[in-house]
Amino acid sequence: MPTRLLSSSPVLVGCAGWSLPREQWPAFPLEGTHLQRYSARFPAVEINSSFYRPHRPATYAKWADSVPTGFRFSVKMPKQITHERRLHDCEGQVDEFLGQCSQLREKLGCLLIQLPPSLTFDNTQAEDFFKALRDRYQGHAVLEPRHPSWLAPQALALLEKERIASVAADPSPVPGGDQPAGWAGVRYYRLHGSPRIYYSAYEDAWLQRLTVLLKAAPDTPTWCIFDNTASGAATPDALRLLELLGDLNSHRWPVRP
Repeated sequence: MPTRLLSSSPVLVGCAGWSLPREQWPAFPLEGTHLQRYSARFPAVEINSSFYRPHRPATYAKWADSVPTGFRFSVKMPKQITHERRLHDCEGQVDEFLGQCSQLREKLGCLLIQLPPSLTFDNTQAEDFFKALRDRYQGHAVLEPRHPSWLAPQALALLEKERIASVAADPSPVPGGDQPAGWAGVRYYRLHGSPRIYYSAYEDAWLQRLTVLLKAAPDTPTWCIFDNTASGAATPDALRLLELLGDLNSHRWPVRP
């Protein structure tokens, strides 16, 4: 199977999961697993299933071996850590999670920590959690807070200290949550679909404005993940964004006859 040319853009565009809607199949190679076909066009993916259930280390290793060299995975932290234990006394669960997803090796590009809306910022609890995480993992990590207290100055100062970026979400449940914040060493846009979350496709004019934002910091590693997967809108939206960024101009797959 042919391989995708590595992106010339610093933006890692992808979807939340690599399921390919049938109507989009002509845009991808005909052969291979869904992940192999997906990775022929996209440089990154966000693994959401890890939030709900653990995956064996061998599964992560298999995924890593099936994608091109420059491909990167973002992995969502389990809800047992974020929603059940609520970042408290969860070092054992963090060890277990990292022991699994670390089998992605150099293709582990980022950890996504999504918090429940009811979890307010507590400096001591947050500092203990991030310190425990950083003792074990030094790579990129981003936080998707859903309570406004996590965007207060004290919380943002802690994120900066621990090198944790705050996700720019659309739509955001908190004021200011649609803009990158926290540590500026990585940016992570997470697009859920608007006005109908998880379903709505983005208009082309909106994607064009997004393209300008994504190109504004060319030296900063930037992720852009489409999570509007419920109606299959994520895949065409992400393909269109890659086109706007210029990644598809030099290499296109032949469409199915």
